[in-house]
Amino acid sequence: MNNIVILFLTVIGILSRLLPHPPNFTPVSAVGLFGGAFINNRWVSFLLPILIMFVSDLILGFHTLMPTIYGLMLVNVIIGHYLKDNVSVLSVGSASLLSSTIFFLGSNFMVWLGSGYYTQDLNGLLACYVMALPFFHYTVLGDLFYCMVLFGSWSWVSSRIEVKTSGN
Repeated sequence: MNNIVILFLTVIGILSRLLPHPPNFTPVSAVGLFGGAFINNRWVSFLLPILIMFVSDLILGFHTLMPTIYGLMLVNVIIGHYLKDNVSVLSVGSASLLSSTIFFLGSNFMVWLGSGYYTQDLNGLLACYVMALPFFHYTVLGDLFYCMVLFGSWSWVSSRIEVKTSGN
């Protein structure tokens, strides 16, 4: 993958977190999935979402859930690696929904575990997940939207390049 594309993804990812947006409606998870599928250098594919998060967190501020959130972003890259040989609307949509669900379950589990807002029992865990439900649809919609944009754009550009090179 071209370094210009990687730089573009980084800048868009950082700006998306800094500019006003609905909660959790950013392309960072989609960038992780996309990077896992298309960036050949594994180190770069894992570094990309972490760089986006860290640089934007330098401005937004650090928080106690950073290790969890960053780890969940790395899970997206792993999921993306499984897409590498099977990129389709169904596989990308499924990966996006899986990514959103893992993020919801993992991040809110850690909120329950460490925040002190909820009792440390099943009722407290369920209450935490219920309180987080209003944010879940933003995560799902954001991940699906940005996956559509990234994977769709890549597919369109790739088909255009193949047509031009095959005609020469």
